[in-house]
Amino acid sequence: MTLQISNLTTLIQVFNMRRSLAFYRDVLGFKVLIDSGGGDDASWVWLRLGKVDLMLNDQYEPGHVPVAPPPERTKWHQDTCLYFDADPDAAYEHLRSAGLSLSPPTDASYGMRQLYLTDPDGYNLCFQKNLDDG
Repeated sequence: MTLQISNLTTLIQVFNMRRSLAFYRDVLGFKVLIDSGGGDDASWVWLRLGKVDLMLNDQYEPGHVPVAPPPERTKWHQDTCLYFDADPDAAYEHLRSAGLSLSPPTDASYGMRQLYLTDPDGYNLCFQKNLDDG
């Protein structure tokens, strides 16, 4: 028998939940499904946009947050990339209208049109579609 998996929910650690929610919820448009309590000051939040689920978990308990993220806690964030099946040109226009400064989408040699950006915690995001999809 083969294992059947129907969905994947990614969990990422964030330094500042308010800042991360301002990006994922207020800019990208994710909706909060549930949180650990405290609204924007929650320590854990489950978000959804379309068929994409994402969980955010803060790195520190309330009252124990350092002034700046320690480099040893975030130095590998750039190695993580969240790929979204989305129109990169539409994403580019949406993000620019939200005030983000970013480079326009490009076509990769392997047939994907892609828009890359970095979230507030240094995670890479890519909005992409197959060039054959029009």
